[in-house]
Amino acid sequence: MIAARTVLALQSIVSRENNPLDPVVITVGTIHGGVKNSIIPDEVKLQLTVRTYKPEVRKRVLASIERVAKGEAIVGGAPKEPLVKITPAANATYNDPALTKRLVSTLRSVLGAANVVEVEPTMVFEDFAEFNLAGIPSVDVWVGTVEPGKFSAAQQSGVTLPQLHSSTWAPDYAPTIKAAITVETTELLELPGY
Repeated sequence: MIAARTVLALQSIVSRENNPLDPVVITVGTIHGGVKNSIIPDEVKLQLTVRTYKPEVRKRVLASIERVAKGEAIVGGAPKEPLVKITPAANATYNDPALTKRLVSTLRSVLGAANVVEVEPTMVFEDFAEFNLAGIPSVDVWVGTVEPGKFSAAQQSGVTLPQLHSSTWAPDYAPTIKAAITVETTELLELPGY
């Protein structure tokens, strides 16, 4: 019960404690507890992913998670305080604007303008961000992986296709590898001296 209430209460951090202009994602990816359906477990382990764009928002959200976990344990009459352990995580990935503009232009000339699209920022969990934080201008590029007919049908029907890290993600293997190698080679030829 305490674990279930905690999962639900964590979502109130996003909806009630956060400025909607500072996006936050709190995902409870795993819940482990118990060994038999008729025995109340002594311990339940929740594993979370927290995504934010700003370090100060992340710090505040992590403090809120700890407060919520402790509060739910108190309300549930837990015999001991929960252990909240924060492990190192990736920072928000930031695409350098000047480098992005340069690479988009080059990729459009190689792949065709219709095949290179700039997308809105997303909450990706990626250690690639460390390059930019170390002062190295960087750009995270996505390569389409869906067979064009399936992609077109999904766009027309409004069906959401499986994404990376989904158990149903199935890239169109050979064209995806070819496109990724073309993008990588194009970028590497464009970047000397940058």
